[in-house]
Amino acid sequence: MRRIRRQHGGHRFVRHGHGVPRAGAPGRRGREGRLMECRAGCGACCIAPSITSPIPGMPLGKPAGVPCIQLSDDFRCGIFGQSERPACCGGLKPSAQMCGANRDEAINWLSELERLTAPD
Repeated sequence: MRRIRRQHGGHRFVRHGHGVPRAGAPGRRGREGRLMECRAGCGACCIAPSITSPIPGMPLGKPAGVPCIQLSDDFRCGIFGQSERPACCGGLKPSAQMCGANRDEAINWLSELERLTAPD
């Protein structure tokens, strides 16, 4: 497996061969071949990764493991579709590998990705 470190729009990603989401990539297809949608009540991608670009209410971005201030009580983005939303957030698309079978798997996968791509 090869590992490529790259940073895009405030999220850091490591690519292990294939199947790892890339910022800016189109929606991913699940096992049934349908485009995946975000799991209701999850919010893992708004908690686990660090975001280095400004977010309304978090001008310095957010550290890994800290919920975004824009994450609502029902785990939805409060600035979805607005120009203030960081480009890295809009570019992160759900995938079977990233989202796993449940919220805990998604947080664990994204947290491990964050750990693997953290600066030395």
